[in-house]
Amino acid sequence: MSHYSEHLSGKRVVITGGGSGIGADMARGFVEAGARVTVTGRRREPLEALAQAHDGLAFEVVDVTDEAAMVALFETLESVDIVIANAGAAESAPFAKTSLEQWQRMLDVNLSGVFLTLREGLKRLNDGGRLIAVASTAGLKGYAYVGAYCAAKHGVVGLVRALAAETASRNVTVNALCPGFTDTPLLAASVENIVAKTGQSPEQATEHFQSTNPTGRLVAPAEVTATALWLCGPGSGAITGQAISISGGEV
Repeated sequence: MSHYSEHLSGKRVVITGGGSGIGADMARGFVEAGARVTVTGRRREPLEALAQAHDGLAFEVVDVTDEAAMVALFETLESVDIVIANAGAAESAPFAKTSLEQWQRMLDVNLSGVFLTLREGLKRLNDGGRLIAVASTAGLKGYAYVGAYCAAKHGVVGLVRALAAETASRNVTVNALCPGFTDTPLLAASVENIVAKTGQSPEQATEHFQSTNPTGRLVAPAEVTATALWLCGPGSGAITGQAISISGGEV
C-alpha cells in the first residue's frame, strides 16, 4: 500500500492514454494509493485488461482529440480531484519532409488533446484539485527530426504555465511532467523504427536513447508515477506552473 494512501483514498482520478506505458503505471499507482481511477484510451483491449486486474479502476474508450467525446466523458463524472493528461504520440521526420498532415497529427494528440482534457477536467474539479500534463523533455529542449513533436510539447508547457497563473487563487495546481526517454512501448516502437531504417541492432538503437541520460539508463515509468503521486500528495499545494524534468540530469 502506498504511503500516499491516507491522502488519496477515495479521490477521483482521470488518466488519459492509460492503456500502456506511463499511463498504465500511473493508473496502478493511484489505485494502490486508494484512489478511484478512470483510464481512457483508443484501444479497448489493454484498458479492459488493466481494469480487470485492479479493483477501483474503470475505463472508457475515448479519443482525446474528439471534443464531443471528451465533453461527454467528463459529463458522466459528477466531480474529479485529479486529472492527468497523459495521452500522446510521437512521429519523426526531417523537418523539410514533415507534411502538414503529420504536423497536424502531432499537434492534435499532444497539444489539443491536453487542452481538451484539462479544460473539461477543470470544469469538474473539486476544491484543492490537481491538473497534470505529461509533456516530455521535448517540451524543454529541441531534438532533431521531431520538430512537430517538440513544438507540441513546448506548447503543453506554455499551456500549463498559463493555466497555473489563472487558477492559482482557486487552490488548484497545474504542472507538467517532462520525462526523458522512458522504457515504454512508445520508445520500443522508436527503437524498431531505427533498426528498420538504419540496420542497427536493437541494442545499438536502445543505446542511442540511453546515452542522452547522464545515468546511462532509460527512465522507469514508476519514476514518473512517483512524481505524479508527490504532486497530488500532502505538502504540494505551493508547486504549480512547473515543468518538472524527470530525466536523470539531461540538459
